Amino acid sequence: MNPRTPSGEGLRLSRRQVLIGTAGSAMTAALASTEIAQAAHDPKTGSAEPPASSHVTFTLNGRRYSLDVDNRTTLLDVLRERLHLTGTKKGCDHGQCGACTVIVEGRRINACLTLAVMHEGDTITTIEGLGTPERLHSMQSAFVKHDGYQCGYCTPGQICSAVAMLDEIKAGIPSHVTQDLNAPLIASTEEMRERMSGNICRCGAYSNIIEAIQEVAGESA
Repeated sequence: MNPRTPSGEGLRLSRRQVLIGTAGSAMTAALASTEIAQAAHDPKTGSAEPPASSHVTFTLNGRRYSLDVDNRTTLLDVLRERLHLTGTKKGCDHGQCGACTVIVEGRRINACLTLAVMHEGDTITTIEGLGTPERLHSMQSAFVKHDGYQCGYCTPGQICSAVAMLDEIKAGIPSHVTQDLNAPLIASTEEMRERMSGNICRCGAYSNIIEAIQEVAGESA
C-alpha cells in the first residue's frame, strides 16, 4: 500500500495521467520495432539468416529426383509447387480430408503432414504415376465406370488410398473393424468403409466409390 494513500483507498490516477501513460508505452513499442527493423536491413549488422535447407533424393513415379528443399516444406508443396504434379490436391492442409493422399513405400500417407526431407531414398507414387490417359490403372477405370466422383477434387486421393488399402488387406494388416485377427482378411464392404474413412468426399459419392473398389478387389482376389 502506498504510504501516501489514505488507509482503505486505492491508488488514484486521473484520466489525463492514464492517457499520457498509454501514449508513452505505445511510442516506446513503436520505436523499438523501428530499431529492430532497421537493424535487420542494416548491412553492418547483417540480415536474418536464410531458412535451413537440405538435399533430398527420392524416386517419384519411377523417376529419380534430387532437390534442395527448405526443411519446413511439406511433401505436398514440393509435389505441387516444385515438381508441378498438381494431381495431388491440397484440401484442408491439416491431414483431415485425404485429398493429398500419396503412396510412399507401399503405404498411403497424407502428403500435407510429412516434410519432404523425411523421404530420403523413398519410393513415392502419386496419381500421375498410377496410370496414363491412354492406359488407366484398374482403379481409375473402375472409378470412371461407377461414377466414383462428382466434382473430382478428392478423386486422386481417393484412388491412391483405395489402391494402397487393398494392398493392406492382402498383406493381412487389420483395421478397427477386423473381428478375427487370426483369419485371412476379406475385402468386405465394412472393411472398405472403415479403411477409406479418412478420405472425405464432400459431394457424397461414397456408395459409388465403394462399388468401384469392390470391382477391383474382386478382379484381384
